[in-house]
Amino acid sequence: MHSYHPGSLPTLLLAGVTLFAIAPAVGAEVTPARLANPEPGNWLMNHRTYDAQRYSPLDRINRTNVKSLKLAYAVAIGGTAANENLESTPLAEDGYLYVVDQWGVVYKIDGRSGDVGRIVWRMDPGQEKTPLANRGAALWGNLVISVASYPARVIATDKETGKVVWETNMADGQADLQLTAAPLPVKDKIVIGAAGGDRGVRDFIAALDGATGKVMWRKYTVPAPGEPGFETWKDKNNAWQTGGGAMWVTGSYDVATNQVLWGTGNPVPMYNPYYRPGDNLYTNSLISWDPDTGKMNWYHQYVPGDMWDYDAAGTHILIDGDISGQPHKLVTHAARNGFIYALERANGQTLLAKPYMEDINWTKGIDQKTGLPVDYDPSKDIQVYSGMQNQTLTDRTKKLCPSHEGGNNYWSASYSQRTRLVYIPSRPTCDEVTMTPDQLRNPTTGSMLGGGVRFFARTESEIVVADPFTGEVKKRVRSTYPNYSAALATAGGLVFTGFGDGTFVAYDDTSLEPLWKINVGSGFNAPPMTFETGGKQYVAILSGLSQISKGRLILTPELREMRNQTMLFVFSL
Repeated sequence: MHSYHPGSLPTLLLAGVTLFAIAPAVGAEVTPARLANPEPGNWLMNHRTYDAQRYSPLDRINRTNVKSLKLAYAVAIGGTAANENLESTPLAEDGYLYVVDQWGVVYKIDGRSGDVGRIVWRMDPGQEKTPLANRGAALWGNLVISVASYPARVIATDKETGKVVWETNMADGQADLQLTAAPLPVKDKIVIGAAGGDRGVRDFIAALDGATGKVMWRKYTVPAPGEPGFETWKDKNNAWQTGGGAMWVTGSYDVATNQVLWGTGNPVPMYNPYYRPGDNLYTNSLISWDPDTGKMNWYHQYVPGDMWDYDAAGTHILIDGDISGQPHKLVTHAARNGFIYALERANGQTLLAKPYMEDINWTKGIDQKTGLPVDYDPSKDIQVYSGMQNQTLTDRTKKLCPSHEGGNNYWSASYSQRTRLVYIPSRPTCDEVTMTPDQLRNPTTGSMLGGGVRFFARTESEIVVADPFTGEVKKRVRSTYPNYSAALATAGGLVFTGFGDGTFVAYDDTSLEPLWKINVGSGFNAPPMTFETGGKQYVAILSGLSQISKGRLILTPELREMRNQTMLFVFSL
């Protein structure tokens, strides 16, 4: 690890920590005070705000004028591989954009003119091979904090010069460990989640000193012998060593209570619970962590003993509001398993869990007090749940609804402060899941799956609009193409999202009528965002489908020959 102390940054950070209530700082330093008090025109972190609402207060582009939205400029990104996958959310500060490609290369782009995007610098971390994804960077102090894989590293780049300031190897002896989630800056630390779980990695959450890159603490999501929760790994295969629990979508942070809330992924092998009997803590869970020490405050496990890849790594949104007439500070999660949950932020107590998908066959419902499936049996080492889709050693293939992808997934939901509704990109499709106990690892990819899936119908998608305070579904809008993007809600009364066929759409946030759309001819895998510079509002999104996403289009014949282009598209009025 190489380290460098950037001038007066620690002093500024100390001031930022103690003066949260003071107006956001101006100038180049991205202080904790600025992050805790979001600036309307900038997008300084992955979900824009610590609450992960993916909501923008900008309204220059609105329901009245969005029909006049047009391309302002485009910038070619990446381009080193035919199936390159772009999933990062661009960051924006004072007209400069920061994006990351699949190879972990960070680009600083000058968009201040509003009609062209010039690349100011590129930082190439020199990856040995292609990871699954890279979902973006963070701004902290005068640094751009990014992640890279093979080997897994966190890298700090000087925002002005593009020179690496420090770099920390996080692999911990695990060759297949990846870092795909954008870092989360919290006070003087950079919090990261580890990925690569499906390849047989024991994943973790860690915090690094922002100024030096020194690892301050690291906590594994799968407990070791003697640690609380280890008793839920009841196998004789040492499955805890390769148990997964990946954290591959950026978590949330509650400033008032100083807790980081981060979802964890599935247990591994993915489709074979017989290899790892038990509940497999702390996979498929929402976990509250103390960012100062790494202490676990509380957890909630959504699907104990999961056998369908129903992980809980997706966005957890922080919302304040009333449930049953009582005020609550909520953590809301539109889960991959087809249910939307509201948990008490202070302790993880379940307040509601309602289906937002129409076709769910893996369980008969969720207990409204415990948040566990009503058919969960704590006496069983291998769960049956509804009994309709649990693979057994004699009946290894079952139809699963929703499909193993969800529901919602890395295509994050958004909460609108204007409508007080959640907009959930989701998949209204089922698939078949097969368990292969005789073959734990995929011989082609090396992933430790213990099975596989087959889609038998074209992959379509929905935007589901739900009330997070009641769980009631208000509206659905269907698309004939999959949504690998995310939702962006704005004060202009709009919801933006992208589709696998290259269509980018703006919906009315109340009626869900499409008010504007464009097809760029290359599919979207990345979330949209919006920013302001020079008195104008812009909406930006990266195109570029992964090989996996393109493979899902096999049952969409009109898209089989669609080409892949990795571009940053920026739109304005």
